[in-house]
Amino acid sequence: MHTLAILYPGYSAEDEFPALEQLIPDASFQVIHTWEGSTHHDVDSLLTLGSRETLTPSAERAGEFAPGAAIWACTSGSFVYGLDGCREQARWIEEASGAPSSSTSLAFAEAVHHLGLSRVAVAATYPEAVASHFVRFLEENGITVGALSTYDVPSGEDAGLLDAEWVLETARAADLTGAQCLLIPDTALHTIAVLPRLEEALGAPVLTANQVTAWHGLRLAGHPARAEGLGALFSR
Repeated sequence: MHTLAILYPGYSAEDEFPALEQLIPDASFQVIHTWEGSTHHDVDSLLTLGSRETLTPSAERAGEFAPGAAIWACTSGSFVYGLDGCREQARWIEEASGAPSSSTSLAFAEAVHHLGLSRVAVAATYPEAVASHFVRFLEENGITVGALSTYDVPSGEDAGLLDAEWVLETARAADLTGAQCLLIPDTALHTIAVLPRLEEALGAPVLTANQVTAWHGLRLAGHPARAEGLGALFSR
């Protein structure tokens, strides 16, 4: 069994990880909540959410059960730090947990490159002031963002209340002109159950936050990260 420590802020879509256990053979996800308050989608709040002081205690708890990898499962609380800051976050977590470590933002970049792609569209729950940091992060990773749509969802808790139809409508509304795939970057958003419908509707790969978090973490832990029903990423 490959066990991942999922360092997750607040309470919104953490139930996607037990759902992933039902779809991925030989995989276990141990969710550790890093934050008990609201997860506001503004830059200052997100910098606090992803700070060393906030993450280290949870990473230390993760180390107690010797996971195969530890992942900071928060896109916005990682990309607001930029590429170098994301890498530094991963080092903090690895030092504290004793396991190979990364974050959801780094997982997105790894997933795009794994699929051999370089041009994407982004549909983000965040306000534009936050989502623009994700665009810059992707560009630092050599990924071109052809179109960005934003939805001003104020917090992770609010994102967690959005249903599958909202996700599908948002994906269909995205401008995919020139893009090779669509990125939906919020770990607070429920997307796992709708992944096959998303890719069927768009005729292109779709990468979502909890999907790439699980995929990247499993690969760090030595798992092949292959499974049915989780989109092109888990089938290549």
